[in-house]
Amino acid sequence: MVCHGLSLNIGGPDPLSGRFLADLTQFFRQLPLLCYSEHLSYTAAGGQLYDLLPMPFRRDAVQHLVSRIHQVQDLLQRPLVLENISYYTPVAAEMSELEFLLEVLEQADCQLLLDVNNVYVNSVNHGYDPYAFIRALPSGRIRYGHIAGHYEQHPQLLIDTHGADVCQPVWQLLAYAYQCHGVFPTLLERDFNLPALTELRGELKQIQHIQQLHAVSSLQQVAG
Repeated sequence: MVCHGLSLNIGGPDPLSGRFLADLTQFFRQLPLLCYSEHLSYTAAGGQLYDLLPMPFRRDAVQHLVSRIHQVQDLLQRPLVLENISYYTPVAAEMSELEFLLEVLEQADCQLLLDVNNVYVNSVNHGYDPYAFIRALPSGRIRYGHIAGHYEQHPQLLIDTHGADVCQPVWQLLAYAYQCHGVFPTLLERDFNLPALTELRGELKQIQHIQQLHAVSSLQQVAG
């Protein structure tokens, strides 16, 4: 069992909620959770904003995050797993998304929830190579993955909705992530426009099929 949250507000300007962290600590004592993941974003500033807002890709923002991640990890006595989010405009950036993410992971000594669809969505919206992004990630930091569908507003504007089938380029990018980093647990996200259960099972089988192909390939490389 894993716990995936929306309310930690790890990147926000407000102090971390002591009540929320105390509740998490108690929750983790009661359930045998494998890991706790949140979003590399902020969700509150003087009040809950109910959205995943992007961090400015700046060195001072890295330091802000690192301090707060250490605080959470020290209190919960477990690594914090952070998800790369989709975003639609950079905010006062002085680093690339990839540089920012790598700095946070290294300095905070935390783990990554790799959302492959978010990498693809961001790569289209901001014009970077998603394969180079995936390839540059540290394998040892990847705890698990997400995959989902999105909406094409325009050929150069994708909206991360979790409301559509996973598209072929995202399947291909997932396969490449396994090729680069080994097979990691992967969760299929679908929030609305739910299809028949047989269709969802078909996408789950596709994940398993790609995992099996890369697991066999890895064994063959070791045997060779």
